[in-house]
Amino acid sequence: MASATIEKKEIERIFCGFTLEAQRQLSLTIEEPKKRVIVIAGPTASGKTSFSLSLAELCKGEIISADSMQVYKGMNVGTAKPTLEERKRVPHHLIDIRDINDPFNVVDFYYEARQACQLILARGGTPIIVGGSGFYLHSLLYGPPSGPPSVPELRTLLEEEIEEFGADSLYERLRKLDPQYASTITNRDKQKIVRALEILTLTGKKVSKFAWKGRSKPQNYDFRCWFLHRPRDVLYKRIEERCDRMIAEGLLEEVALLEKNGLRSNTSAAQAIGYRQALEFLDSKQTPEDYRHFIQTFKQTSRNFAKRQFTWFRNEPIFRWIDVELHDQEVALEMVRQDYESL
Repeated sequence: MASATIEKKEIERIFCGFTLEAQRQLSLTIEEPKKRVIVIAGPTASGKTSFSLSLAELCKGEIISADSMQVYKGMNVGTAKPTLEERKRVPHHLIDIRDINDPFNVVDFYYEARQACQLILARGGTPIIVGGSGFYLHSLLYGPPSGPPSVPELRTLLEEEIEEFGADSLYERLRKLDPQYASTITNRDKQKIVRALEILTLTGKKVSKFAWKGRSKPQNYDFRCWFLHRPRDVLYKRIEERCDRMIAEGLLEEVALLEKNGLRSNTSAAQAIGYRQALEFLDSKQTPEDYRHFIQTFKQTSRNFAKRQFTWFRNEPIFRWIDVELHDQEVALEMVRQDYESL
């Protein structure tokens, strides 16, 4: 009887060990479900701010700005930065985190945005990424662009060259060396032109050939991506009205103050839409004709930017498009909420 009891216990021990090992192996093969993160993109003036605020209130959300200029203190009017009241209504991240003369790039955004996602999820909230910068959002989804580290001596030479010969000259060189990448930027994007030529010089490879290589799937999180849009005629009217509103709210005064604090030393910020046109006006004789030209170019550049945003996001297959003119906002919000909460 004793030996039978021992035999039974031994069988139970072996069986228990087998079960625990099987569970361990099973846990290794079954991935934990990815945490969900909502991404709300759209062209300028499409209504992302209003939509995301309402969505955050529905989903216990916190908003992470994917606007490359809203990170800067003082760049308020020209970036359509959420107001203090809106930021009290819903927590916001990556707004007012840099002084105007501090650098901020796509790699900084990648790491700081992902850290914000982790903190929000850890306290049981819903991260909602909001912005129209396709370049920044793409880096968040797939990882920051690859490329060699910057070499200060080479970077200085290229920056001196662009100042001496002008951006058009270096942009034309880039267009001949890498037409595919050049088509995604403009001759006004001095920082991107310099970086692209730096990469070409250091590696001998086109930026377009390896910038996003190896990142075909979104990383770590289950990104639920939406692109808000409106018919072109409606959107362009909204863009022009917003430009007029920014000017009435003190865009020129804001730029004049930022200039005293070092705006021109920040090439990215100084080239931002609205800010570049305002600086050009402030540099002019400021005649009525100069003022009309400022308004005209501000609106035209904003419309052109919206066109580029449509083009960029058409090539982003994981974004689902919502025509917010066709759907009531409540209906669109419910579509996003149900998708986020679905099993």
